[in-house]
Amino acid sequence: MTVQTVATTPFNGQKPGTSGLRAKTRVFMQPRYLENFVQAVFDTVGPLDGKTLTVGGDGRYFNDRAIQTILKMAAANGAARVVVGRDGLLSTPAASAVIRHRKTDGGLILSASHNPGGEDGDFGIKYNIPAGGPAPESITGAIHARTAEIAEYRIAEAPDIDLSREGETQLAGMAVDVIDPVAIYAELMRSLFDFDAIRTLFAGGFRMRFDAMHAVTGPYARAILEGELGAPDGTVVNAVPLPDFGGGHPDPNPVYAAALMEEMFSDGAPDFGAASDGDGDRNMIVGRHTYVTPSDSLAVLAANAHLAPGYADGIAGVARSMPTSRAADRVAAALGVEAFATPTGWKFFGTLLDAGRVTICGEESAGTGSNHVREKDGLWAVLLWLNVLAAKKASVDDVMAEHWATYGRDYYSRHDYEEVDKAAAETLMDDLRSALKDLRGREIEGLTVTDADDFSYTDPVDGSTAEKQGIRIVFGDAARGVLRLSGTGTVGATLRVYLERYEPDPAKQGDDPQAALARVSAAIRSIAEIGPRLGRDGPDVRT
Repeated sequence: MTVQTVATTPFNGQKPGTSGLRAKTRVFMQPRYLENFVQAVFDTVGPLDGKTLTVGGDGRYFNDRAIQTILKMAAANGAARVVVGRDGLLSTPAASAVIRHRKTDGGLILSASHNPGGEDGDFGIKYNIPAGGPAPESITGAIHARTAEIAEYRIAEAPDIDLSREGETQLAGMAVDVIDPVAIYAELMRSLFDFDAIRTLFAGGFRMRFDAMHAVTGPYARAILEGELGAPDGTVVNAVPLPDFGGGHPDPNPVYAAALMEEMFSDGAPDFGAASDGDGDRNMIVGRHTYVTPSDSLAVLAANAHLAPGYADGIAGVARSMPTSRAADRVAAALGVEAFATPTGWKFFGTLLDAGRVTICGEESAGTGSNHVREKDGLWAVLLWLNVLAAKKASVDDVMAEHWATYGRDYYSRHDYEEVDKAAAETLMDDLRSALKDLRGREIEGLTVTDADDFSYTDPVDGSTAEKQGIRIVFGDAARGVLRLSGTGTVGATLRVYLERYEPDPAKQGDDPQAALARVSAAIRSIAEIGPRLGRDGPDVRT
């Protein structure tokens, strides 16, 4: 094997966020940019001598070329084997499943999740630890520090590997094991859910539409929903992964999955609708004429998980990201299990899952999952919903009405102000932090501020801490608003405003969510001075 040691200099800003390093695709395509970051990962988690890695991605533009580079760098750094999905594809939850099933020494996942793809779109890469989850901040911080001082990277001189054929190949003395990207994941799903009951559901005329958004979940959904569970051909639409996601925005929400929403609210709507995102870790759930918020979906799945064989013994606890509505907390209290609120980012659930403190986890950003892997899992959530519907012999609307009657309804919405001026957004947040102590007792829009803080978190398992994780403004027991800057975009900044109001009375639970939240929204906009500071009359996206 001939190894090149290539001199390099650092790039500014190669700091992994909540889901790894993300940037514009053209930035990643610069000479040395990808190589610098990958070498920094290997230097941090290495030495790689004798180790096995998992590598795969969501198929977005540059995924194929980046994987060839990573394989050659892994060989040059001494790795013994790399397990890679056929054609370089692995959904994020499937990659976690492969890491855990094959017991590899972690892996690299190439994705920018729900961000647009293509040469002018976004790209990303992250390291997952041997437990299958995203690297904790102790590791991402060390990777970032290494990117700031890196002086060289190592890469093998070798031809590209044919990733279209399954089987083992040698690359510069390293084994490359190309696997079916679906097989390990599908077997895991069979162990969790009552596939016979779901087959019976479809055999009885149950109709479903799954929008894969031309992203990586397409092959998984086709293989499982249509291939194993008997859903009719055509149930899965936009099923072929494309480098630019067909020009769409692969974020499963009512705005970007508008065609699915239109179908589900039409006169001849199917019984059940769902969508997943770019890398397969997010989901949207829709019933006939019924949109289910991600916060409500988390609560419903926690309350009904016992209906699936994999969770028949009950759940140990529930964890949610702090901005997610408190609906799941009410379920946990009724079940007598622990409930946790963590910072945004799936990595914060990892220690709780590993310690057996929780079973079900979720984020308001459409990520839901369980202890079966260490990532959120879009198709898993869809299958659990199908299992619940099959067991209850009920519609989505029936399930939601029953849930709200039992636990009360948490009206909830997220308002995103996208690609705003970063400096202006950061100043808004800094000034709001400075004003928190003076907000208590202030009345605005008929609501009185009873508490206001900047959320900080101490992990109950390992004692690690995270500060400045979102500003919370609370209006008594029933309502609150949360503000935070997102770390998932690549241009400017995105201000996310989360709005919540609790209604325990079933007779008052039929309002439109935006109308029910109007006063809370107006109060938060006024307190934070969003309009004048950001120059926006309203949010770009409401979900």
